[in-house]
Amino acid sequence: MPSDSRGLRPRKQPRQVRAELTRERILDAAAHVFAEYGYAAGTTNRIAERARVSIGSLYQYYPNKDAILVELLTRHLDAGMAGMSLDQDVDQPLPEPIEAVMRRHVRSAIENHRDDPQLLRVMIEQGPRAPELLERVARNELRYIAYTRRLLRNHPDVRVGDVDVAARLVVSTVEMVVHRTMAGPGPIDTARFEDELVSMLTLYLTGGPVAATDN
Repeated sequence: MPSDSRGLRPRKQPRQVRAELTRERILDAAAHVFAEYGYAAGTTNRIAERARVSIGSLYQYYPNKDAILVELLTRHLDAGMAGMSLDQDVDQPLPEPIEAVMRRHVRSAIENHRDDPQLLRVMIEQGPRAPELLERVARNELRYIAYTRRLLRNHPDVRVGDVDVAARLVVSTVEMVVHRTMAGPGPIDTARFEDELVSMLTLYLTGGPVAATDN
């Protein structure tokens, strides 16, 4: 994969409706091709053929398939953050129980990973580590942790010993467990998965701190 991050950026930002529709067709085609053939065999020729554009037209928008995958990853991250509703005011105690709060966040994460497990595996395992993408991941995570910290600090159901640590645990658990489970081999009953993960998080948050023991 290109070490120069410039090779991971789109070449052309559409300014007209027609150009935007062409880019959308390329991205949609790439998602299907990567899911169907895998990343190694998901060539730009196959993407262009699926998108019904010439290979020259594709290269007007993206210099290579790494740049296309970075764009798909960026959209995936942005959709996940939008679904979390992090603009909600949590500086005052929420009227709903913490179980309902956790369910909303778990369900949003599951929905953002539901469409195509094969494409998700490609994005997780072979996505280019572009500096801009890594910065976006870190920025999103910090924002999510800060939101969760405020939420836990002000919720009457929460009985953890350290809210800062708890916020990091909740965010990491939702992100990693949902990522790995939805991208894992074989189908999964998402309703049961949601129930079990929500139950685990709720029990942890409401069970009260465990006294430290001396080793």
